Amino acid sequence: MPDTLTFLGLESSCDDTGAAVVRHTDGEIPQVLSNVVEGQTALHASFGGVVPEIAARAHAERMDDCVERALGQAGVTLADIDGIAVTAGPGLIGGVLSGVMCAKGLSAGSGKPLIGVNHLAGHALSPGLSEELHFPMLMLLVSGGHCQFLIVRGVEEFHRLGGTIDDAPGEAFDKIARLTGLPQPGGPAVEQAALEGDAKRFPLPRPLLDRPGCDMSFSGLKTAVLRARETVITNENTLARQDVNDLAAGFQKSVCDVLEEKTRRAIAIYLEEKPAVPTLAVAGGVAANKAIRAALETVCSENNLRFTAPAMQYCTDNAAMIAWAGLLRYQLGAKDDLTLSARPRWPLDKIQAGMLGSGKKGAKA
Repeated sequence: MPDTLTFLGLESSCDDTGAAVVRHTDGEIPQVLSNVVEGQTALHASFGGVVPEIAARAHAERMDDCVERALGQAGVTLADIDGIAVTAGPGLIGGVLSGVMCAKGLSAGSGKPLIGVNHLAGHALSPGLSEELHFPMLMLLVSGGHCQFLIVRGVEEFHRLGGTIDDAPGEAFDKIARLTGLPQPGGPAVEQAALEGDAKRFPLPRPLLDRPGCDMSFSGLKTAVLRARETVITNENTLARQDVNDLAAGFQKSVCDVLEEKTRRAIAIYLEEKPAVPTLAVAGGVAANKAIRAALETVCSENNLRFTAPAMQYCTDNAAMIAWAGLLRYQLGAKDDLTLSARPRWPLDKIQAGMLGSGKKGAKA
């Protein structure tokens, strides 16, 4: 295998169509030569969330253009590519299928190897786009559809310590935005509103902190925000701006407190493995939230752990992380063919049973 590999990555698991080119030389940090992302926020804005059929059609229409732009920006052609990586799950099945079929066509036409990538593995390995990965590391994967604590022992070895049994934090952020009249996507909107809010005004719960373990729940927190909202809503079914800010701040603080405490518990379990470089890595769209990052950095400082997270542009769904994960799998000898299937569910931990509960983007594990 050559010392330098160049991979094309395709991502279409939810509502972002992505194509990217990543080059890696042994012993060096990978180079992201291009990272094209076409969002669909405007297409879904009037529905208050992602509509799977609309998302799938948009992926099918945009993917070839994204690939062409990614190759052009990277200054390469398909002939220069060593392999094609594609998200093969988990995700909205129509979108995943769009990406997989495009990747199959590119592979068949160019003769380049095809590598199917677990979308969650892409997130889990995404800190490696900016710095060297040290295994085993503790990973908090926190996004719109998933929330898990994982001990990552290698490129394809994941052990789940716990996860959400219902709504993922990102999904809860979207729902709170809808409840308070904030725009979608909900994460950035709630975070911005919380900056002007009083987090102590509404007494919101911290679910499952009274139970041992690393499992989490955010559905009841969403219900508590709904009930708090009903105490201040006007006869015109509207909220004052300060009420919105205070609800957003209280909700965000509750999520921070839950993640902070559950992270402490996960760290205690992780340290039993005596890692050479104790590391907490945080990835996924919610990792872009500055308040959550700050809370987790504090926990790491208290426990003498190294904190790492991907650059902001690699927190949300993107194809660079898929190209990177595919390249790492290829180095281990992985290779798929035209029988590669699109999967709506695909747990990272191959031993433990899947988590109970399901949200709008499928089972949490």
